[in-house]
Parts: sequence; C-alpha cells; structure tokens
Amino acid sequence: MLARQVRGLCALGRRCLSDRASFDVKACVTHKLSESPATSVELSRDDALFYYKQMAMIRRIEKAADTMYLAKQIRGFCHLYLGQEAVAVGMEGALTLEDPVITAYRAHGWTYTRGVSPLGILAELTGRVSGCADGKGGSMHMYNENFFGGNGIVGAQVPLGAGLGLKIKYMKEQKVAVALYGDGASNQGQVFEAFNMAHLWKLPVIFVCENNKYGMGTPAERSSASTEYYSRGDYMPGLQVDGQDVLAVREATRFAKDFAMNSGPILMEMDTYRYKGHSMSDPGTSYRTREEVSEVKNERDPINLLEEKILQNDLGTEEELKAIDKAVKEEVNVARQKALSDVELTTDHLYHKIYYRTPNVTVRGTEPFDFHKSETTGL
Repeated sequence: MLARQVRGLCALGRRCLSDRASFDVKACVTHKLSESPATSVELSRDDALFYYKQMAMIRRIEKAADTMYLAKQIRGFCHLYLGQEAVAVGMEGALTLEDPVITAYRAHGWTYTRGVSPLGILAELTGRVSGCADGKGGSMHMYNENFFGGNGIVGAQVPLGAGLGLKIKYMKEQKVAVALYGDGASNQGQVFEAFNMAHLWKLPVIFVCENNKYGMGTPAERSSASTEYYSRGDYMPGLQVDGQDVLAVREATRFAKDFAMNSGPILMEMDTYRYKGHSMSDPGTSYRTREEVSEVKNERDPINLLEEKILQNDLGTEEELKAIDKAVKEEVNVARQKALSDVELTTDHLYHKIYYRTPNVTVRGTEPFDFHKSETTGL
C-alpha cells in the first residue's frame, strides 16, 4: 500500500477521500513465461466501489439461493459461488462484455457479471418466466449475450471455449475467449485435447482453472498427481493467481488477455475457496473441518480484503459501504419476492425456442404421434 493521491477539496470536518491508491499484490507463479503480471497495481475510487458492489451482490444472490433451496423453493442441482466472488469480478475488470465467456455449473456469479439481473438469476432458479432462460435452464444453464453458460457435464465447456477462440481467430476479431473449469475437471481427457488444439492453432483463449481445493468431496491432492494446475498445459504457458484478491486477479487477467491475443492460449489457475459444499446436497463438512472454512473466511475473504483496502486507503467510507450493502440487500429481496410470485411456464412453452432464428416448426413430444408447435419468438 503505497502513496495516495488526495482529492482536491474535502468537506469541512470530514476525512479526505482519495481518487486512487496503489497496492502491492502477490506475485504470480509462472510456467513457461519470460514475463509475469505486475505486482504493483492502481485502483481508482470508482472501480473500488464498483468491485465491492459486484462481489456483495453475488454473495447476497447466493445467500438468497441458499435460503430458497433449503425452503424447497428451488429444486434440482444448485452449486453456489460463495467465497469465489473475486475470480469473476476481478477477471471482468480486465475483460469487456464483447469477450465471450463459458464456465461450468457453478455459474451464478459469472451470470451476474455478464449482465443478468438478480431477478434474471433467481427467477431462473425458481423456473419462472423472468428467468434469463425463461425458467427452462435452472441453476446450471444460464445464458446472456457472449455468455455461453453454465454447463452441466464436467469439463465439456473447455473444448467449447476453444471453439469460441477459433471463431474469434477465423473472424479476425480483437477479442479473447475465456473457458473456466474446476480442479475436479482438470483430469478430463477433453480438457487436454482442447489444450492441444488451441496451442497448435494459437487460439486467443484463456483457460481458467478455478481451484477451490475440492472436486466434489475429494481434496485435490487425492485426485490429481500434480496439483500445480497452472503448469498442466505442459507446452502451454501458465499462471497461478491469488484468486481471493480481486486486484491480483484483474492484473493477471490483463496480462493473460494481452498474451492470448498476441501469442495464443494461456492457462490461469485461480487459488480460491468455496465456503459451501459442492452442491446444496453436500453439507461440506465430512471431508474438511469447520475450522478450515472459518480460517479462510477470517483471513482470505475476498470482500473483506477489498473492504480493508478501501477503508485504509481512503477510497471510501464505512457509511458508503454500508449504503451499498443496504441497497444490494434491498434489490435482492425484491428480486427474490418476484422470483417466487412470477408466472410459471406452461407446458406448451417448453416446446418454444428450441432452434435459433429458424422458421416455426412442429416437434415431436414424448408420446407417439404427439406433436407440438415450436416458435422462436415470445416466451
């Protein structure tokens, strides 16, 4: 935490606030790279408050989803992003919404940073028409423009992410594709096949392993012969990043984006942690201790770390952060009530929007000679 540039005028009797501040972040561990991301970074007041709100919103949405699931208002699979908020928010700080992103089934946080509202997320979880996929996708299948899910098959999104990179290169676009997966998917064969093709063709792809230490209930050390996931691309360069520090994530992503757009694919391992179990059916206590979880929450919580930076460097006040927390809570509460009271899909609507930009067609149902009209517009 270095020198601060103080705003010109301060209100009488009040503490002066800074426009920006400088910080030192943890150095990345690198693989096959001659350079590495900067360890001295700047943070503006506007960005600081924006990142804080983004992470606070993700956490509040996930806590709402947790409560709703336990009340049986959400059914099916549900994987929460609690504790990993800095990965999505930090990466988005270096990406644009034109850069396509695809992730696994722990997708709610990324769905929000990709532009879907809290209502769009919570209503999707409850199967209502206000959901971002009209209530048809649920927890694992949320989408938005340049956000390709949410995928339920372990590791399957990684080759799809390579395909996004191929499209970018083929169309000569100035973008980068991001494909995220967990440490539990890191040993899938299709992951290494995607690495190989992307490296051969020098595709502009950032492959991101969100290492939250457990693949379902199995510790990384028991499932992977090598837990240095950033080096698992072998011939492909890699970085290990402090995934609990939103600034370290942002700076590393800036570096990775520049590298991928000019030299081809790169692998990032985000050193992060999930507070809840693998899914809502997993209490998350049989394979790790409560003390372990508490230690991460107390020492490495991404929101607390950013809050400390903001307050200690006069980028904001406690009152401002409390106001953000209050506004976030109110917005999510309103979205939650709407997600529970909104209209549910009718059976006929399940047959709509099967195809994209094609004429309306007739599709077969589950019984012989059972046909239904499928429309591409409307609900």
